[in-house]
Amino acid sequence: MKLEGKRITFFFLTFAFLILFFANPSSAAELPKIQKRGYVVIAVKDDLRPLGFRDTAGNLQGLEIDIAQRLAQDLMGKPNLVKLQPTVNLARLSVVLENEADLTIADVTATGPRARIVDFSTPYYFDSTALVTRDPSVRKLSDAVRGKIAVLQGSSTIAKVRYLFPDVQLMGADSYEQARALLESGAATAMAADASVLSGWIQEDPQYRLLPTLIGAEPLCVVMPKGLQYDELRQRVNAALLRYTAEGWLQQRATYWGLPVVND
Repeated sequence: MKLEGKRITFFFLTFAFLILFFANPSSAAELPKIQKRGYVVIAVKDDLRPLGFRDTAGNLQGLEIDIAQRLAQDLMGKPNLVKLQPTVNLARLSVVLENEADLTIADVTATGPRARIVDFSTPYYFDSTALVTRDPSVRKLSDAVRGKIAVLQGSSTIAKVRYLFPDVQLMGADSYEQARALLESGAATAMAADASVLSGWIQEDPQYRLLPTLIGAEPLCVVMPKGLQYDELRQRVNAALLRYTAEGWLQQRATYWGLPVVND
């Protein structure tokens, strides 16, 4: 009976925690509190050239760093009133949910499941699937798909490439480093992945080339908290991003950082 009672108590405690979590999934600061604090905390990548990375001096650079600093200008009045907080992929949403960051700008694609727990801004960049190669004989997509294409195991890229080229030979890799090794050994002709990631490869090693054809387009967005209390913050972020787009600033910065721009 004692064991059964403990199980019942554990069940109700767990159930109560889930109710509290989903009733108020976001706990980031509201805009007036951010402004009173004196700076905005934005989670970013520090190892993903050219979106967010560290230069040789250790300073954060990249398209998403530019966006974070300009949003700080609009929200706080100065571009330096921002705390850039490096994050890993698995924590990009949770840092907002757990009040560790006010916003996340870290290569996050807006999806239905993610939108259940956080809000997304208007897109600041449309990422695509691209193919990179170091084989001088491969000049276009049709050349690449006659060989073997390296892809990350379990990535959404697999379905996209299979849909367009049902008979293509794919080689699974557990990491980008392993995929790069497949290309350098000649085991794979090309690597298929996000254009934003592969653009960084080209900048680091000129032996690599992006093929001109891009596949699809997925929106990269700022992660923002859900809840009526965050309406002002969301409206200010969205208004700023729409203005950056209308002014051509976002496209100019994407081009500056060597990112392929998908035109409508």
